[in-house]
Amino acid sequence: MSFGPWELILIAALVLFFFGATRIPVIGRGLGAAIRNFKGEIREQDGPPSDRTLEEPKEPDTSGPSSSL
Repeated sequence: MSFGPWELILIAALVLFFFGATRIPVIGRGLGAAIRNFKGEIREQDGPPSDRTLEEPKEPDTSGPSSSL
């Protein structure tokens, strides 16, 4: 099933009607950021298996104020 020009115009008009002209750019930016984040996570997993292991987070030193400012 392919979409012709009239179907695409109808879909665009419905999206504009439901979301309004001001919300469409916001939705597009959010969708773009989500796709970039997803692609970044996929690229990180393509590395060697040793890079994917989780390390225990280091606890901050709470012995007192540091003298190096």
